[in-house]
This record gives sequence, C-alpha cells and structure tokens, in this order.
Amino acid sequence: QVQVVESGGGSVQSGGSLRLSCLASGFTYSSYCMGWFRQAPGKGREGVASIRGTGMSLYADSVKGRFTISRDNAKSTLYLQMNGLKPEDTAMYYCARVQNCGPVGGWLPLSKMSVAYWGQGTQVTVSS
Repeated sequence: QVQVVESGGGSVQSGGSLRLSCLASGFTYSSYCMGWFRQAPGKGREGVASIRGTGMSLYADSVKGRFTISRDNAKSTLYLQMNGLKPEDTAMYYCARVQNCGPVGGWLPLSKMSVAYWGQGTQVTVSS
C-alpha cells in the first residue's frame, strides 16, 4: 500500500536549519508530484513547496529563498532543507503525494493542490 513517512523534525533556535526527509513506498515515486505542507497550532494546513518528478519546484512566498525542496527518485525520498528558520515556521510538517500539480508547463497554486496520501507528520519548533 502507499506510504509516505517523514523524519528529521526537531527544535532549533531562530536562524537555524533543519532537513526533513520523506520515504515513499507502494507506488512509482518518480511519476508523481510530491509536496510538503504544514499546520501550525490553531491554523489551517498550508502548502510549503511542491516538486514534480522532473525536479521542477514551486514554493510558498513565505519560504522562498529559505527552504529548498528536492527529491531522489532512485531512493524514493523527498527532502526539505530549511534554512533561516523563524518562529513562525513552527508547525507540524507533512509530506504528501499530490494528486495534481497542474497542467504541463504550469502549476496549480499550492492552496488548490489536492493530496492523495499524507504522512503522519513531523514537528518543527523554532524558538526565538
């Protein structure tokens, strides 16, 4: 069955870095768009970044220039390198297999992407 399992969360001080990983199984990983989403306490879930099987990526404005999404198709693994972390980045981070990233050559907004499968989440806490 399809599974996506996150790891790598933790607690850091403002300005620090973390790298999240997500191991996928049960499907042809390279064929699917993948994404990272997050949910802060008391807030709705929001898209952080998405990446196509080709490596093309899309970022939320709030993380652009600080976070980098990447994937290793040979290892069926998704990554999120987070640098310059801020207290407002504190959230549960979820890896997801995205149902539809958008048309060829274009993107759906992260907020419009539907998710077929979610991971269990990994907590990121940034202190000031």
